[in-house]
Formats: sequence, C-alpha cells, structure tokens
Amino acid sequence: MSEPVGLRARKKERTRDAIGDAAVTLFLERGFEQVSINDIAAAAEISKPTLFRYFPTKEDLILHRFADHQGEAARVVRDRGPGTDPMTALHRHFRAGLDRNDPVTGLNDHPEVVAFHRLVFTTPSLAGRLARYQLEDEETLADALGEGVRARLRAAQVLAVQRVLARTNWQRIAEGRTAADVRPEAVADADLAFDQLG
Repeated sequence: MSEPVGLRARKKERTRDAIGDAAVTLFLERGFEQVSINDIAAAAEISKPTLFRYFPTKEDLILHRFADHQGEAARVVRDRGPGTDPMTALHRHFRAGLDRNDPVTGLNDHPEVVAFHRLVFTTPSLAGRLARYQLEDEETLADALGEGVRARLRAAQVLAVQRVLARTNWQRIAEGRTAADVRPEAVADADLAFDQLG
C-alpha cells in the first residue's frame, strides 16, 4: 500500500528540519569548523548518505534557514498592488520585517539569532555561500524588475541595501543593545536607504 504524498512530504520536511536543527545546535555550541558531518549525522541519528540527500554541503546545513527568504524580493515586486512602484513595495516589505523583528532584517535580539548571525558573518565559507544565495536572488529580482542593465543594477542596489541594513542592525544588537532600542535607528536607516533608491 502506498503512502499518501502529503504524509511522505511532511515526513521528509520533519527529517530535514531535525537534521538542520541538530547541525545548528552543534555549530552554535562548538563553532562551524569544529563540527564534522559525522557529528551531525550522529546527533540527528541518521547516516551520512541520508544527511547528504537533504543537504549537499556542510554550509547548506546552516544556510537552509535563509531558504524561506530565497526569491522573496522578486515575489514582493511581482505581487505588488496595481499602481505601486517596485521600490515602494520593497521598502514597505522591509519595514514590515522590522516590525516583526524578522531575523533577516538583523533586528532580532534573541540570543540564538544573534549567535547564528555571528556564526554566518564570521565564518568565511558560510559568508561565501551566502553571497551565492544573494547572487541568485539578484538575478531573480532583476527578472522581476524588467530587462537589461537597468533592472540588473536596481536589483543589485536593492539587495546591497538590504544586506547593509541587516548587518548594521545585527552589529548594534551584537554590541549589547536591544531590538527595541535599535528599532528607531533601523527604521530611519531603512527610510533613508530606500528613499535614495526611489
């Protein structure tokens, strides 16, 4: 008797989440370079081949948390309301992320989120892999903005602005400030940055 597709997909997703969570926990405890694939497989109670079916590289074990945001800027542009300028839609979306303390904006002071960002930003192989994700996002956003070099330049500018804003917010929090304390500056910085893009 075959298993329903929905159940099978949910089981795979739970397994993927369990592997990712085990990896992130170990990376935060010991550091990225000090944790082996064998350590992660053992913690998740799976074999190495099973782990690699879900995550092709060690970097993907931690950066999968960014996957939810993959292509997000392009979706914002494609799904914007009639008469709404793409930059206005992207600005509103980023501000909404600040309001939610979305970790992707850097404005989140939960200790695990701060440690996670520190790990990503200070580990060269993770920062390099993250840059690849961002290049893919840039291409997708450029396609949503139109054709030619103008769309590509706008996409690069938007993603650079979001990256700088997020890292600035994270650095302020990593220095010991709270998200609530940083929020007014984060909002003002976002407004200034997106106004310059407009």
